[in-house]
Amino acid sequence: MAHNVNKILPLECTNIEEVRNEIDNIDFEIINLLSARFEYVREVVKYKDGTAKGIEAADRRAAVLRTRREWAENAGINPDVIEEMYNRLIAYYIEEEKKLIK
Repeated sequence: MAHNVNKILPLECTNIEEVRNEIDNIDFEIINLLSARFEYVREVVKYKDGTAKGIEAADRRAAVLRTRREWAENAGINPDVIEEMYNRLIAYYIEEEKKLIK
């Protein structure tokens, strides 16, 4: 699906359609970035020990969540929401990684 990437600033929008279009453009970019992130998740399996504990990497998960919370705070976004989102994302990626080691 091609996307119209106007890249206008929020204050430059003159109607609801422009605002929604820009939100859609941003979401499209986010989804593509998550897809790219998932490619790295698939690759990292090669470097893990192949056990469930190794795949889950609890210390790394905790560090990622802590860092994403900090980034959210610095960006003025609710860190609880970002942590919840990343928790779900990481849980999904872990399940996908486990499928790759079977």
